[in-house]
Amino acid sequence: MSLDDDHNGRPDDDGYGGSGHTRTRLPDSDGGGYGTARRTGPRSPRSLVTVVTVVVLLLAAIAFANRGGGGGSSDDASADGADPAAAPTSPSGQKPVTSGFGRDREGVQSAAANYAVALGSDGMYDDTRRQEITESVYAPAVVAQRRQDIDKVYSDPKFLARIGLNEDGTAPEGQTFVTRSNPVGSKVEKFSNNAATVSVWYSALFGLAGEGSKNPVSESWYTSTFELKWVGSDWKVTDFEQKEGPTPVGRDQTASTAKEMADAIKQFGGFTYAR
Repeated sequence: MSLDDDHNGRPDDDGYGGSGHTRTRLPDSDGGGYGTARRTGPRSPRSLVTVVTVVVLLLAAIAFANRGGGGGSSDDASADGADPAAAPTSPSGQKPVTSGFGRDREGVQSAAANYAVALGSDGMYDDTRRQEITESVYAPAVVAQRRQDIDKVYSDPKFLARIGLNEDGTAPEGQTFVTRSNPVGSKVEKFSNNAATVSVWYSALFGLAGEGSKNPVSESWYTSTFELKWVGSDWKVTDFEQKEGPTPVGRDQTASTAKEMADAIKQFGGFTYAR
């Protein structure tokens, strides 16, 4: 396993740091094909019962949502009745799971997905947070060597300068550093009670948002395959490798301005729990 910095300014992820499928069930169509005319005949009694049931449930939900208001002012709406203020999803630092990941296929996939998020976060560019992340993610048997390799990359002034950061890993004044991994899915390659191999497919945002940025935020796609062992009461990483893709076809969407991107990063905090 080696470390380098070939992936759009990002260090190689080797230094960071039942298969679940989602099914989408589409509603049944009347004719089974596109463009088929909808039936316009009278509704059957069964259809009318369904409609009435939906309406009743909707009214009940509205009544439930309005309970507890007490006539007091709401923190989510302004006094003049304007739209509610934005509520950024900024990370609170509180972990939803406090007792480790389950010792099963679901648990090990959750562990791998969350480790991918942590190892691709901006915390890796801060000395203190980087130490916390590596000690939380890696198995005790390998954490010392991993910390040495990782620190070597993230403390390299040449690397930091090439991606536009200051020597202490912070962004220049007026710019916002963006590095986020966004898992799309995970797959168990191998599993036993004490060890597992899990692949995580994710998109990554990386760059500097702000006017004058020479390294604007861009998107890339990777698959990281984690080797994990059950240590004590949790899954820990012993090694992993990364490859590019699968990469979707890009849509014809206009790129946002530097200000729009910087504002979005500040308003939409990253998630601390991935799966």
